[in-house]
Amino acid sequence: MKAFWTKLAAASLLALPAVVAADVPFQTATVERQTLMQERILDGRVEAVQRSTISAQTSGRVLEVLYDVDDFVEQGAVVVQLSDSEQQARVRAAEGSLSEARARHQEATAEFERIEAIFADQLVSQAEFDRARAARDSARARLESAQASLAEAREQLGYTTVVAPYPGIVTERHVEVGEAVSPGAPLLTGISLEQLRVSINVPQRLVDSLRRHREAHVVLDTGERIAAESLTIFPFADPATNTFQVRVNLPELEETVGLFPGMFVKTAIKLGEDRRLVVPSEAVIFRSEVVAAYVVDPDGRIGFRQIRVGRELPEGFEVLAGLREGERVALDPVHAGIFLKETQQVAR
Repeated sequence: MKAFWTKLAAASLLALPAVVAADVPFQTATVERQTLMQERILDGRVEAVQRSTISAQTSGRVLEVLYDVDDFVEQGAVVVQLSDSEQQARVRAAEGSLSEARARHQEATAEFERIEAIFADQLVSQAEFDRARAARDSARARLESAQASLAEAREQLGYTTVVAPYPGIVTERHVEVGEAVSPGAPLLTGISLEQLRVSINVPQRLVDSLRRHREAHVVLDTGERIAAESLTIFPFADPATNTFQVRVNLPELEETVGLFPGMFVKTAIKLGEDRRLVVPSEAVIFRSEVVAAYVVDPDGRIGFRQIRVGRELPEGFEVLAGLREGERVALDPVHAGIFLKETQQVAR
């Protein structure tokens, strides 16, 4: 019964005669044709571009885990601290070997320079000169080897302090304090929310059009659209589904957008363009099952007309029926409705 009276009320509104108004006291807009994107809406899954697991690069015992799951980590922040007594000992040993090698090299160099000076006066044999030169070159090689060993030992010492390679959020923790780890053992897994992408599966009949236009938008629950920065279209189809995987790469987003890895989102891919009528959103009236607009004729007559709309776009609603190109509509339906009733009462 309620639905009956609702439809009856709507019908009575639509049956109201148009009223002549010399000058309407509200803003109007002209219904125009605009170039709209022909698109197809597909389901996609949000992914993090940067997702990695930090692994140990040296052996040791876990002394401290400074971050846990859901913690935000700045780039370069220390996330795990390992014991370093073994690495410190290797550094001291390498420093001692380097000091010895440097002294040996200095001694061999001085001896070679002495032999070289008297060899010029032919006071020593060629064999003795060659031995001095070989001793100098050998000492130089041992010095370089000692320097490399020290650099390696210091690098291993640096690996005991594990830092974040980029800013992000910890998603998994693989170790606890006191555990012994070896090179390759996973420590923490994290993702970056600064760079996201959406993975979709595009049917093979649509992929050629997508390759030509290479344009897509991610549609949020609020209706807001985020334009893709670029598309990565895989060059092969899945034989089980006959679809091509496409990565919709998004620009750097703010946290308020509310996109997180693992979420399902709607993705609109561009297949072409078409000229369609568009009416401003402010002019469209939704009353129960009725969609209408106040139309102002060229001679100033105002009427309440039922229309049919399609997609909601940033520019307004796509018009499927009820309006023609060039017609004027009221941008303030409330004011237009009041004005229509007042002019009807005056006409009576």
